[in-house]
Amino acid sequence: MRLIYSIVLMLVAPLVWFGMGWRARKTEGDWGIFAAERFGCFPQPWDGRPPVWVHAVSVGEVRAAVPLIQSLLLKGDRVLLTHMTPTGRAEARRLLAREISDGQVRQQWIPYDFYGSMNRFLRHFSPRLVILIEREVWPNLVHAARVRRVPVILASARFSERSARQTRRINQIFGGLLRDTYSGLTKVLAQTPEDARRLFDAGAPDVSVCGNLKFDVTLPVVAVQGGQAWHERIARPTVVIASTREGEDARFVPLIAEQVRQPIEPAGVPPLFVLVPRHPERFDQAAGLLDSHRLRYVRWSMIRDDPAALDDVKEMEVILGDTMGELPFFYGASDAAIVGGSFEPHGGQNFIEASAIGVPVLVGPHTRNFRDAVISALQAQALVQVNDPEQALMQALQWLREPDQAHQIGMAGKSWVATHVGATARISEAIATLNPMDDQGF
Repeated sequence: MRLIYSIVLMLVAPLVWFGMGWRARKTEGDWGIFAAERFGCFPQPWDGRPPVWVHAVSVGEVRAAVPLIQSLLLKGDRVLLTHMTPTGRAEARRLLAREISDGQVRQQWIPYDFYGSMNRFLRHFSPRLVILIEREVWPNLVHAARVRRVPVILASARFSERSARQTRRINQIFGGLLRDTYSGLTKVLAQTPEDARRLFDAGAPDVSVCGNLKFDVTLPVVAVQGGQAWHERIARPTVVIASTREGEDARFVPLIAEQVRQPIEPAGVPPLFVLVPRHPERFDQAAGLLDSHRLRYVRWSMIRDDPAALDDVKEMEVILGDTMGELPFFYGASDAAIVGGSFEPHGGQNFIEASAIGVPVLVGPHTRNFRDAVISALQAQALVQVNDPEQALMQALQWLREPDQAHQIGMAGKSWVATHVGATARISEAIATLNPMDDQGF
């Protein structure tokens, strides 16, 4: 079945490359579609001892993986860090700039899941261990690692009921392909007991619960404090609408236009909204929506490095966050956060970062990617979930008028995050117990 999967993958590869090329053209990003490393080919030999290979597909997984990567480095490992998307690659360069510069971390594109590509990649770097973050499990990657007797860990693993259904369908088509793949994992460290149960049912033989790495992310203090200082200077009650996905900006912008000129008492000044689309390819689209509703706005990229622009900001109604990696600053600058990806069926985005610094947070109804975290935060009264953007905006404005209530929610969120840290330590302990020559069924 794996052979059939590989043949099908080769047949559909041109369509995959076309889709990647379309996204690359739309975003003006470098996807390295036909880079030699995508096929496991390297002109020069690896220059060091066997690294730990960490795969973090995109931005969210990169941020979650950073504490684990730093833990590995502290123990003397070198890290080979791979990505699928240019945004993930750029985020890693931003968060791990020093480690990449001094050679402790080596960045590469992950090879396509052709067996030859994966085998060449593993032969070139000879990693002592592979760590896949959250859900990036590929049949040929796992098989090639097993053949070469390299342990594979799925860390901070999440596996929803929807993923379980999709896995069962694929197994029906490919004769148990994914069951064989999950059975090839050396160890699975799941986020929750529910994830662990579903992964065990999918075929993973050694499953335990470690928690969610996203709770261990430490936001840059300088960025958060910079946002707080900026907020004090502009002296405006501020709402950040963060990580919006397709279809959400079009729902929020008309609501902003209706509310933006209403003064917030007791300050008696209108609110400032910060709109931050999740992906750079949608920055211009969001700007077009703001233009069409005649809102006074400025792009953050135009003013972020200009201290003289502060007076101009005081006249604006919206700031369009059109840069990457600055959510910690915007969260620090806000009185309330609405986290997108949850008002259309995208599964939600990471709200934990905002809660970690004490900002009261609102999410929409579509949160399957963070289901257990949302349930836990709601039980702790550390989060408010609403049905639509209008309810979210009304609640955020209410918090601006009742800062004591907002503070209570924010502090509950901060305490809730503090009680869930520790996934990095538990994963590190699990790694320390691994014997690279453990019997994996060879």
